[in-house]
Amino acid sequence: MLRLVLTLIGVALSGCATGRAGDARDDTPPNVVIVFADDMGYGDLGCYGQTRWRTPNLDRLASGGVRLTNFYAAQAVCSASRAALLTGCYPNRIGLAGALGPRSRVGIGASETTIAEMCRGRGYATAIYGKWHLGDAPEMLPTRHGFDEWFGLPYSNDMWPLHPDLVKLPAESEQRKRGYPALPLYENERIVDAEVTAEDQKTLTKRYTERACEFIARNAERPFFLYVPHSMPHVPLFASAEFEGRSGAGLYGDVIEEIDWSVGRIVAELEKRGLRERTLVFFASDNGPWLSYGDHAGTTGGLREGKGTSWEGGVRVPFIANWPGHLAAGKVIDDPAMAIDVLPTLASALGMPRGDVDGVDLWPLFLTGDDTATQARTLAFYYNANDLEAVRRGRWKLVLQHSYRTLAAKAVSGGTPGSYKQVKSGMELYDLVADPFEIHDQAAAHPEIVESMAREVERFREDMGDNLTGRKGEHRREPGRVSDPVKP
Repeated sequence: MLRLVLTLIGVALSGCATGRAGDARDDTPPNVVIVFADDMGYGDLGCYGQTRWRTPNLDRLASGGVRLTNFYAAQAVCSASRAALLTGCYPNRIGLAGALGPRSRVGIGASETTIAEMCRGRGYATAIYGKWHLGDAPEMLPTRHGFDEWFGLPYSNDMWPLHPDLVKLPAESEQRKRGYPALPLYENERIVDAEVTAEDQKTLTKRYTERACEFIARNAERPFFLYVPHSMPHVPLFASAEFEGRSGAGLYGDVIEEIDWSVGRIVAELEKRGLRERTLVFFASDNGPWLSYGDHAGTTGGLREGKGTSWEGGVRVPFIANWPGHLAAGKVIDDPAMAIDVLPTLASALGMPRGDVDGVDLWPLFLTGDDTATQARTLAFYYNANDLEAVRRGRWKLVLQHSYRTLAAKAVSGGTPGSYKQVKSGMELYDLVADPFEIHDQAAAHPEIVESMAREVERFREDMGDNLTGRKGEHRREPGRVSDPVKP
């Protein structure tokens, strides 16, 4: 019912909304394409300094649009990050955390509004081709959360019987038998391949891309929202035959070059259909690289730590926005932004209400450089179930006392992960403009900033809680829940 009310309100307001992105030119809202990589590092694209492999299509997208240098995942892990992107809310706000496994009992709550539902309320066709990872029970699938079509995996591609932690066990061990079930491939709500193989995984990037282009062709005469959350470069890595060995930089480079090809192919389809200037394209990653996989992981570009931490290497990711004729070409923005900002930014572009979200509208920043909204707020970095580990305001980041993982030794990989060890941080303060690598703790030199930011920490604890200090939070919402888990 809430979604219906929001949809009706949105339609009523869409004709009289002011200040949205396209008003200076026309009242036609843009098509929206979001391409979302999995475990891609901040330094994995040419436009972010990568030289070992080539990403010409993404570099071209950046040079023709807006590139953010301080864009963050809401949490450095799969499901939580995707929940934030699609709902505009901190994932712990809506009861989600971590990486949901097969037969998960939770997902996005029915009272939450996703980008897909918002777009559908504006009359858009909606589709997702790729990894969902927000619940695999029927009521949690993307087709129940605003998407007309879905083709892809329900969760990460390593959640299968060949997971490295399982294959190293004896074949008859009970732990291995109780491990992950066969990896399924879905078409809408139907399993079309009950046991995805390694050979199948080699085709995923190409198949997602082909589906995306077919969707664009079929919906060229109506507005659409296309979400392409690639399964790669999450391990295990797979590239198609056309890209294996192509980069000259190992399998990881091959995988990145195929994702770059995918973006180029989607953009070419938009151009072919005369839709390029009517389509807003976003590209980002769900979190930083999984460093324990060594040469099967990406690079943070020198940022500290990686996936699974709230240090910059875990949460800072590439972000590109491109809309010819609307967003200035070659613009680089250094203001802090987060995945929770995507929904309210699109709401502005579509003339829709943003709803009860945590993010802010980035259009003023994109269009005129107005950073009022981004500079006035503090961003929170939670991890695990609800641990508040850090906050950022402007140039300053306050790291709170917490345990985090770091590599126990240099990772080599080849597909087998190295080991982590747990270490503890203190309360530390970093100037991310002068010290983006989080090397020099400034807490002792700037006690007044620590004190000021500590007040923001307390505000987050009152609002959303903090397990590290035993705080429950006053404004957290329940996730969607299923009474019976999905049967194997």
